[in-house]
Amino acid sequence: MLSFNRLALRPFRARHKAPLHDAALLPSVLAMADAPLDASGHRARLRQRLFGGGGDALLDHELVEYLLALAIPRRDTKAQAKALIARFGGIGPLLAADSEALRREGLSDTVIAALKIAEATALRLLETRIEGRPVLSSWDALGDYLTATMAHLAIEQVRVLFLNAKNMLLANEAMWSGSVDEASVHVREVIARAIALGATAIIIVHNHPSGDPSPSQQDIRLTRDLIEAGRHMRVTVHDHVIVGSQGRSSMKALGLI
Repeated sequence: MLSFNRLALRPFRARHKAPLHDAALLPSVLAMADAPLDASGHRARLRQRLFGGGGDALLDHELVEYLLALAIPRRDTKAQAKALIARFGGIGPLLAADSEALRREGLSDTVIAALKIAEATALRLLETRIEGRPVLSSWDALGDYLTATMAHLAIEQVRVLFLNAKNMLLANEAMWSGSVDEASVHVREVIARAIALGATAIIIVHNHPSGDPSPSQQDIRLTRDLIEAGRHMRVTVHDHVIVGSQGRSSMKALGLI
């Protein structure tokens, strides 16, 4: 029997965040970018702390500050980094923000690219921890990847992991976006895709933009519809995982499957 208890409503470690209500942290990004300052000494100190203690030695705003410094040389980017984290509600939502949202904050394409390449690199690193391994024996690594990929999305997205008989990942596909209470028409699409891939099992994953990963009645109904549809086609639903900024939950671990 599969055990998923470690996933049930798992909280995240608290991170350093600037308060959203602090208006003093929200000056014009463009104005700050235009303020000249030779910050090479400060950046050298950040670099030495990074080399000496790794990423944990830097606060969230310092990580963003250094990213911005790569795109805006010879400028002080500390206040700008703090303002962006405050504006988006954390480093995760900032890196996950789409390019248009970042552009509306007055950021140049060079700065946006620096932020998005950091996000893409982090996701690629997490992906390597689950590639070529049975998914169910790499559950923590899978959960970390799904959280990084989906927890900070502004809209609901439903993703399906298609597995073979050895629980190896065949495909990881975003099937649709939108509330799951509108998604019953997609049940047949999921099962048809599983058959086309030769999958014998699936894991459903979706995010709650509210941040609360607790399953709703619509989530439970969708899961049961998928289980019933899969039973007739010999496709097993191993789990339905919900991720949000407050954690992630497993319907299997909660006894809902």
